[in-house]
Amino acid sequence: MKTKLAASALALLASQAFAADDVTLQLKWVTQAQFAGYYVALENGYYEDADLNVTVLPGGPDIAPTQVIAGGGADVIVEWMPAALAARENGLPLVNIAQPFKSSGMMLTCWNDVGIEGPETLANRTLGVWFFGNEYPFLSWMSSLGIATDGKAEGSVEVLKQGFNVDPLLQRQADCISTMTYNEYGQVLDAGVGEEELITFKYQDQGVATMEDGLYVLEENLSDEAFVDKMSRFVAASMQGWKWAEENPEEAAMIVLDYDETGAQTEAHQIRMMGEVAKLTAGSNGALDEADYQRTVDTLLAGGSDPVITKQPEGAWTSVITDKALTN
Repeated sequence: MKTKLAASALALLASQAFAADDVTLQLKWVTQAQFAGYYVALENGYYEDADLNVTVLPGGPDIAPTQVIAGGGADVIVEWMPAALAARENGLPLVNIAQPFKSSGMMLTCWNDVGIEGPETLANRTLGVWFFGNEYPFLSWMSSLGIATDGKAEGSVEVLKQGFNVDPLLQRQADCISTMTYNEYGQVLDAGVGEEELITFKYQDQGVATMEDGLYVLEENLSDEAFVDKMSRFVAASMQGWKWAEENPEEAAMIVLDYDETGAQTEAHQIRMMGEVAKLTAGSNGALDEADYQRTVDTLLAGGSDPVITKQPEGAWTSVITDKALTN
């Protein structure tokens, strides 16, 4: 009897020793190629190889990643840095642990027939802007141009609170709308609008791009060595997924479609999205570039009378995870 009990105990210890660590990732938006690297890592077994049991939670219009992690619903979230820094200043101690996206995909897409020739000619027009934290880069950009957001007038613009669609442009409710290079811009083209009918302004080109789709955790967890080890394995496996997706965009898009439980995504749109997303992750090994971080901070501090953040953040990012991930 004792022998059987001892054997059972040893078996239990062995299973615990080799049990994969659980990780819950909350995405910023719905299942789409914007997050292909994580789905590729799942599908290709990179997480499993890293002894991780990863659950990927899709986002949506009613899901705020910052609220999910604050409530204990995720270990790590995908978030844009403006929202993360604003949350940190407001008391939620988020820390950027990795930055798979090197470049920003955000841009303003305008009708070419309304007389807009450059950013300085945006005044006295109606511009569609996303809110829920996504308005921060736009407001900083307008501030840097000296353009107010008090309504349609000389030296000011009317800000139309834009839903997550392109209807305001197509219906001529706005002269310009917010789009991502990998998503809404393609939706405008799919609606039958020719590229020659549009003029676009990429935030990256305007020098006010802020960092997008970084990985964030709660600061308190970084004092736990086991958590740091788990996150370093998670980041390494995720970046393996991202680099595979960059090199195999069509196959990566098909993997994303397999994980889309809503059936809302189409093959053509996801393949095009993955091609554009690959341009944004190119050049990143997962480590945050301090110059990109400082540009983001400077842009957010330049918000005039209503800045996104009011002071230089402290402890808002760490290289501890990527240092460990990139050396293993």
